Amino acid sequence: MHILIKNKYLFFKHYRIKCAIGKRGIGIKKQEGDLITPKGQFKIKYILYRNDKIKKFVTKIRKKKIQKKMGWCDDPNSKSYNKLIKLPFNYKFEKLFRKDNIYDILFVLNYNMNPIIKNKGSAIFIHLARKNYSSTQGCIAINKVDMFKLIRDIKKNTTVKII
Repeated sequence: MHILIKNKYLFFKHYRIKCAIGKRGIGIKKQEGDLITPKGQFKIKYILYRNDKIKKFVTKIRKKKIQKKMGWCDDPNSKSYNKLIKLPFNYKFEKLFRKDNIYDILFVLNYNMNPIIKNKGSAIFIHLARKNYSSTQGCIAINKVDMFKLIRDIKKNTTVKII
């Protein structure tokens, strides 16, 4: 079973879901910050969520609560590049506990994780979209209702294919 992402749509089972992608589209990701959503096939490592905003939900995927001091390293100069980190942190990072809602719940994809190649790109997630579905920095973004349709149906072996 897999999720297919093509153009600005996500397909899963009988769902066709509008999504936002990287500002420069889908392609071969060349480097950190290139605004490209990477082509390829990936696994969902786990779900991160804000338990102060997202109440109980059932999923077959491992889930972790986002704490206030959690971030994701996007600095190729750090040995923690493309990994979950604890704040404060001495390198560049993205804060996961945000004021806006886009990271209230997200899927962490295993892009550039085994092995991690410095500067190849980091923090590729499926997260919540802004109201206007504005472009992302390389992630895939969908609305909250659609996110919960996926959460209910995905399994550990569900792959995400981006073409």
